[in-house]
Amino acid sequence: MKIAIIQTNPIIGDFKYNIDKIFHWIDKARNAGCDLAVFPELAVSGYPPQDLLERPAFLQDHDNAVNLLVKGSTDIAVLCGAITRHTADTGKLLHNSAILFENGRILASAHKRLLPTYDVFDESRYFEPARESKTFLYRGLRLGITICEDLWNDPAVFRRRLYDRDPVADLLADPAGPPEILINIAASPFRIGAGRIKREIFATHCIRNKLPLLYVNQVGGQDSLIFEGLSLCMNSNGEIIAAARQFEEDMLVIDTERLVSSSKEAIDDDHETPQVLEALVLGTRDYVTKSGFSKGVLGLSGGVDSALTASIAARALGPENILGVALPSPYTSQASIDDARLLAQNLGINFEIISINYVFDAFLETLDPFFPDQPPGVTEQNIQARIRGNLLMAFSNKFGSLLLTTGNKSEMAVGYCTLYGDMSGGLAVIADVPKLLVYKLSRLINRKKEIIPWRTIERPPSAELAFNQKDQDDLPPYEILDPILAAYLEENKGMAEIIQMGFDREIVTDVVNRVNRNEYKRKQAPMGLKVTSKAFGYGRRYPTVENYSENF
Repeated sequence: MKIAIIQTNPIIGDFKYNIDKIFHWIDKARNAGCDLAVFPELAVSGYPPQDLLERPAFLQDHDNAVNLLVKGSTDIAVLCGAITRHTADTGKLLHNSAILFENGRILASAHKRLLPTYDVFDESRYFEPARESKTFLYRGLRLGITICEDLWNDPAVFRRRLYDRDPVADLLADPAGPPEILINIAASPFRIGAGRIKREIFATHCIRNKLPLLYVNQVGGQDSLIFEGLSLCMNSNGEIIAAARQFEEDMLVIDTERLVSSSKEAIDDDHETPQVLEALVLGTRDYVTKSGFSKGVLGLSGGVDSALTASIAARALGPENILGVALPSPYTSQASIDDARLLAQNLGINFEIISINYVFDAFLETLDPFFPDQPPGVTEQNIQARIRGNLLMAFSNKFGSLLLTTGNKSEMAVGYCTLYGDMSGGLAVIADVPKLLVYKLSRLINRKKEIIPWRTIERPPSAELAFNQKDQDDLPPYEILDPILAAYLEENKGMAEIIQMGFDREIVTDVVNRVNRNEYKRKQAPMGLKVTSKAFGYGRRYPTVENYSENF
């Protein structure tokens, strides 16, 4: 049998767009002589639809879209992720399903059994899990259909499993007969390091059960999530036969009679930094364009964070659609202005310079009667950041450009950012990128020629809100700060464990306290693109007001 595995980039709730796209790929699969076309999880609605699933009108429009798809299916079968109804008297009203249809009628459906409720996932809020797993016979081939998480409960891989059910084992024990091929439709977001784990799980299933596997994953950006695609076929030896492109829509045609290993490895995980860069470009492009914008604006400080953000934005939207604005204050060095201008020239983006000195003086004069005998400090530094935020938002409003913020994860973690200042904007492009990774990505951008001025990368970072200010006047060196943050935020280590890793007790205590007391800032930050295992956003749910102290 010839099977097309097709990774699509849907827009949540745009049913016409989504089914037109599905029909387009069905035609390509039919023209390629395929018997079956397979699409990702919830391909009709897009994933994750969240509380739209609670709206009856949304569900009705979804059903209408499915009916159009089913009626329009001729001469080829389609396996597609969709929402179906749970008809029992108890439980949630919906299933996360895969429906198999051909020539105007539905042949079979399978419902997701393992509903993830961790990090960014909250599926048990909406869906009822299936009670059993069954195989389906189609054109003489017995299919074992699973949906994303259904593969992620293998006792050979996970020492402590999250679920007491194993859908794959149940498929193998189906009285109607075991599957001859496993098909997994998914909406699995990208994050650093996840690819190896995913393929280890897949290979374990294939080798132990002596079955080939087709994995079909969503692609594209959706809010903070980035779906990488990278759909693939593995043979029963756990070898990758073919892999679709990463971060692009694509179709693979698989002949189930010729599952022979390719001569070279299709997926390269040894170079994660380029993957992160491509993920951020895709996430930025899709967030901006799916939100109805075509242009972006950002402040160019002459620092490495804004330089990296501008480089990503120029690749995502085209340099002609990006405006960089330098907003020097009395503390801005000439080197920063020159580097911002050179970056804009190298990228080919639009560039403006607006001094904030006059506005800053007006603020100080207005406030002077109320701050008698008070030396300048953080208040005056934050005023500069907030002036810049207001001016950038004016460009955003006037020209219909989305304002991109430039703060990195290290700064966001410890609150080294200003509410209503540099945090103002519509998308935080690098909010999940630690500072050390910012430098790696910037050097990667310069691998062929200088795009980001090397002086920007090499000189000590500074907010330039006071004379001779440096980040490390207030923060530990990033070579120390970033590993502490990774241990605390991503590995959930306590302070004692982090200190045992060799870090100074006073520094660890200060960093952790900063993280905890700045939760209120992050709650008000724009959405950031997720690339690590734990990003700030709806996948990290901590109370804003709390007074927990370790070692009570």
